[in-house]
Amino acid sequence: MMMDDDMENGGLGSYQDRLRTFPNMRSKPYVPLIFRVLMGINVRVLFVLLLLGFGVIFYIGASTSPIIVFVFSICIVTFIFSIYLSRWVLSKDEGPPEMAQISDAIRDGAEGFFRTQYGTISKMACLLALVIFSIYLFRTTTPQQESSGIGRSTSACITVAAFLLGALCSGIAGYVGMWVSVRANVRVSSAARRSAREALQIAVRAGGFSAIVVVGMAVIGIAILYATFYVWLGVDTPGAMKVTDLPLLLVGYGFGASFVALFAQLGGGIYTKAADVGADLVGKVEQGIPEDDPRNPAVIADLVGDNVGDCAARGADLFESIAAEIISAMILGGTMAQRCKIEDPSGFILFPLVVHSFDLVISSVGILSIRSTRDSSVKAPIEDPMAILQKGYSVTIVLAVLTFGASTRWLLYSEQAPSAWLNFALCGLVGIITAYSFVWITKYYTDYKHEPVRTLALASSTGHGTNIIAGISLGLESTALPVLVISVSIVSAFWLGQTSGLVDESGNPTGGLFGTAVATMGMLSTAAYVLTMDMFGPIADNAGGIVEMSQQPESVREITDVLDAVGNTTKATTKGFAIGSAALASFLLFSAYMDEVAAFAHEPFKQVDIAIPEVFVGGLLGSMLIFLFSAWACAAVGRTAQEVVNEVRRQFIERPGIMEYKVKPDYGRCVAIVASASLREMIKPGALAIISPIVVGFLFRILGYYTGHPLLGAKVVASMLMFATVAGILMALFLNTAGGAWDNAKKFIETGALGGKGSDTHKAAVTGDTVGDPFKDTAGPSIHVLIKMLATITLVMAPIFL
Repeated sequence: MMMDDDMENGGLGSYQDRLRTFPNMRSKPYVPLIFRVLMGINVRVLFVLLLLGFGVIFYIGASTSPIIVFVFSICIVTFIFSIYLSRWVLSKDEGPPEMAQISDAIRDGAEGFFRTQYGTISKMACLLALVIFSIYLFRTTTPQQESSGIGRSTSACITVAAFLLGALCSGIAGYVGMWVSVRANVRVSSAARRSAREALQIAVRAGGFSAIVVVGMAVIGIAILYATFYVWLGVDTPGAMKVTDLPLLLVGYGFGASFVALFAQLGGGIYTKAADVGADLVGKVEQGIPEDDPRNPAVIADLVGDNVGDCAARGADLFESIAAEIISAMILGGTMAQRCKIEDPSGFILFPLVVHSFDLVISSVGILSIRSTRDSSVKAPIEDPMAILQKGYSVTIVLAVLTFGASTRWLLYSEQAPSAWLNFALCGLVGIITAYSFVWITKYYTDYKHEPVRTLALASSTGHGTNIIAGISLGLESTALPVLVISVSIVSAFWLGQTSGLVDESGNPTGGLFGTAVATMGMLSTAAYVLTMDMFGPIADNAGGIVEMSQQPESVREITDVLDAVGNTTKATTKGFAIGSAALASFLLFSAYMDEVAAFAHEPFKQVDIAIPEVFVGGLLGSMLIFLFSAWACAAVGRTAQEVVNEVRRQFIERPGIMEYKVKPDYGRCVAIVASASLREMIKPGALAIISPIVVGFLFRILGYYTGHPLLGAKVVASMLMFATVAGILMALFLNTAGGAWDNAKKFIETGALGGKGSDTHKAAVTGDTVGDPFKDTAGPSIHVLIKMLATITLVMAPIFL
């Protein structure tokens, strides 16, 4: 890394008394190609092109359905609102020069890693697109496709185009999350010098910008794809595809989003936690220096990791969650409308898009409800940030209930069952209650205001071992309540849908699965605000690091410490929320998979018998996949952290002047180590997730061919998916909650409890936090992405299992 010679030699005075400069992590500014092209266009020309683009979009929407026009309008209005939020955040000052220099170093490292990581992901996505294209060229076709004249080549092109679009939009979602976080962190740090409430508001609005763009892109991307296919294929015209079959063409979009989200979460998670573990083990435990101390060579890498692991990856993650939920609900809505012979099925199909359009509106109101107060100052008592965020969430919840009820009355009313919309509205209420329950349960187990984390902190007073034992037991215990909530919500929503009055030609109730889909939509009806709270966490964490590194007064650090502790809780609650939605979405995608297999096989496929040995083996393989994936993800963090620890120890030994502030640490070396290692380590677990269901399904298909069981491959994959979902939900709950509790137990002790910073209790808590780091930010979040990706990949690859 390039440094001032006088700093390197340590011969010109105290490092404390000199201007603190931080190195560039890249040779030139990085801007993605698509943005470079747009920025190079004349403003007037760009304005005309945008108007033409909007005109084409609205024309296609008007040719499809008025509902699509409504969705487009809401998305565009909220995009304009997000621009307002970004301009508001960027108008805030960056503070003194040393703060801006640290922020620039973090931004350089984050953008450099993002470019390399997503370059690697793009190459893998193109390769996978060729594989999908080849499979679809030689697969069988469904009766619906044959009757509508869609051949294999057309089907292959549609699926690949949807896959690439989903991957592109997921990548943009990740970039948006990273872009705003690396610019908001320093502004939050600067605001913390004046007011805790102002710092909170900036962090929330920065997170809100990212959340609205991510959710809006997921909604408008699916809406544009749906409307384009509708017009291009002449849907519902004589001899063409029926509108109820159209959602199946969107599956590739969800797979593309899942593919990018998995590798983004893996790579970013390995990066952030390896740097964090390495920095803590040597800095806090061995050298006894504070967290984010500028003398720690790994501290810049740690702060960079917050952006690429918690912001970029989480943006791609929630984008994928919403995309998977919308597509699965559209498929089930179309299937149910077809069975019930509903005259106009568009309301049942497009209902998910409308729900998430309202989500954008109500979450915007929730974000705006968090305001700074005029009389606030850095000397004023610090308000509880969690209480303020909860008020905003309560506003969003109330509005979600009202808009969800209005949406069901508007789109799900049917003459065949006039009261069905009310049942579905209650399904949505079940989902909203489920979301709130998950947030509350996770908060209870991870916030140090409650008994579990305080008990864990107390266990640290008797040593490192008891801290680990208490953390593991807390994580195991924390799986019980969420599973009960999920179980009750699935059964309740299914029963409400089943008793809605909608029946098929034979008089059998058919609304059960769609009721579960509506509950999933209810759970995600506040997704934009929940993602806002999640993005708040890493931004506040980065702000605290900048304050510490720039050696601001203790009163400023107290404010950022409070925000950081709340950020740990909001990140944990968001992960719990994501796991719950993943469980419901995977259940829906599993049902959609069984319907698709039945369509390709030309025979019913409604149940999977695990008493068949091969099918039971498929279940075992699915459960094993979760454990092996988790092991490889955690091991990747451990191996990379070892490299960081060795490098930090080397620098402290070879440059003894670092501890006296006379020699500048080589931050760039740690950044380079973590970046290269995380890219290398993400390949193996990611490849395992993609290849496993394909290989298992294909091998058992061959076995079934020779043993006279033509659907054996499809049944084994169904069992694999089912068991992987169950094991994955439990594993993700355990890892996320245990990791979050360990982190906040450490934060609780750092407030001065049980001996405070530097005590033996604190050192034991740091060990627990170190163990929990790969749990909560690498393996745990990656698992719930893995669950949904397994479900989407089985949908896309279903033909090769038959």
